[in-house]
Amino acid sequence: MSTPPPPSQPPSGGFGAPQDPAPGGFAPPPPSMPPAPPQQPPAQPAYGYPQQPGAGYGYPQQPGTPPPFGPPTTPMHTAQPPAGGSGGGGNDVRNQLMIVGAALLAIVLIVGGGFWYVSGDGDGKKDTADGGPAKPGDDKAQAGAGGTEKVPANTKSKVLLNQPSPTPEEMVQVPGSWLTDSTYVKSDVFKIVGYNLVDGGKKWEVPLPGEICGATPHVSDKKSAVIFRPTKATPEVKYPPCTEVGVIDLEAGKLLWTGNAKSATSGDKPVQYNEVTLSGQTVAAGGTSGGAAWNLTDGKSLWLPKTDAEGCYDAGYAGGEALAVMRKCGKSGNPSLYAQVLDPATGAPQSSYKLSAGIEYASIVSTKPLIVAADVGKTAKNASGVSDLFVVDAAGQLKARISLSSGTFGGECETEVERCSGMVIGNGKLYLPSYEHQGQDPYGKTNELLSFDLETGKQTNDAALAGERHKLFPLRMDGSNIIAYKEPPYDKGGQIVSIDGKTMKETVLMENPSDKTTQRIETAYLVGHHEYRYHNGKLFIARVTVKKPYSATSDPEFIFSSFTAS
Repeated sequence: MSTPPPPSQPPSGGFGAPQDPAPGGFAPPPPSMPPAPPQQPPAQPAYGYPQQPGAGYGYPQQPGTPPPFGPPTTPMHTAQPPAGGSGGGGNDVRNQLMIVGAALLAIVLIVGGGFWYVSGDGDGKKDTADGGPAKPGDDKAQAGAGGTEKVPANTKSKVLLNQPSPTPEEMVQVPGSWLTDSTYVKSDVFKIVGYNLVDGGKKWEVPLPGEICGATPHVSDKKSAVIFRPTKATPEVKYPPCTEVGVIDLEAGKLLWTGNAKSATSGDKPVQYNEVTLSGQTVAAGGTSGGAAWNLTDGKSLWLPKTDAEGCYDAGYAGGEALAVMRKCGKSGNPSLYAQVLDPATGAPQSSYKLSAGIEYASIVSTKPLIVAADVGKTAKNASGVSDLFVVDAAGQLKARISLSSGTFGGECETEVERCSGMVIGNGKLYLPSYEHQGQDPYGKTNELLSFDLETGKQTNDAALAGERHKLFPLRMDGSNIIAYKEPPYDKGGQIVSIDGKTMKETVLMENPSDKTTQRIETAYLVGHHEYRYHNGKLFIARVTVKKPYSATSDPEFIFSSFTAS
């Protein structure tokens, strides 16, 4: 099999550096509302204005074999450059604003009238920001009865720490962020570092022999996993293969074990991995040479790369509540893809769903329920990489198909198996943002948080409005509530909000400072391409690559920035 194209990652520019926006659009409103036409953003935003986010909540970026230059992740479908245009006045803009305003008014009327379509109830067992199970709490002090995140006494936050970025000559990957009740853990250049949540001071540091090339956001028993290179780069071997798997204790700051695996076809050389995940007591890593798994606690091998007469291999795994795999068979260019739920102890398939012919790459959005994302017939719009989502039942049968091919929905998937972002699952629904579009204010974009019913595959009447010049982006579930980041306009700080899964009512948990320096630092991070972690009034936003600035006059860069509310 040929190696898939290396993933791409936007360059880590200085804070406040203008970014090129992607083309805009407006998600289809509920059936009773007239759709608004897609809007084209300005070809170049004003300096310091908010930048166009990707769609993700900070999953680690993971390349195959990275190129010497350029971004480290590649979407399944590449966006086309935006058409030129102005966000200013004129009859066309006024007409567009009237149409969009009418559509937004319709949403408000639906919300105000109390018309909701609710499917299923939250089980209260969804992961918190650190990946662990949500804990019972006082509902009266929480954002909503369905969540455990409490509203701070003062939601106005202050900067906790802006950690200066390392400045290596060549770009180095630093994927991986984890937030526990007492520690923020961040991958760094050839090391993993833990910081306390009181003042951001360093608690511990774990060195690694080479570059970290992948990490899982999942946490089990306060442990998580990374994959890394066995040595640093040399002039002779610029990109040592990514062969090593390691598990770190996030509280104690210890590397509990490291290991690798060999296959029947790799000889004495360890297998290379593209990504790693975690489910319960199983750590699983996959790539074009197949996948392997280990016990989380002691590193004991559970299974090695599987080979068969059809040339099938485990391309990558997805973890969380269950363990699933994308298994690839056949020749490159015309493979057969199978999404399977596995027994985490043995790797044996418990169910299997075959994707349609012609799909070369597919990702797993959720393992329980199993939801697969793919670009069918290369019909995905914008940079989403997703045209359709397939909801699969426990027997491996298709239950519902969700079409995103209109290009009016946010969310994004890369070529890796567990690299979807901007989509969260809860209450029997898939929540995702609409694509940004022009609001009534001509100087900023807005969007909505929408949902699809997982039983029928149809869009519900859920609609949480971001508000003028703000954009909502879901990060994770909190019981039956949705925790979302609200990207700010050029003159305000970002917000963390909790959205009630039944009423879609928003509660502000954190509002960041709006002074120019802090706001420029915050908006230099790109939603969907950097890591966002929120828990208990603490927000950490982190980079996944670092490099020496392009010039001495560049704005200072930070490997992560953090905020605290009290």
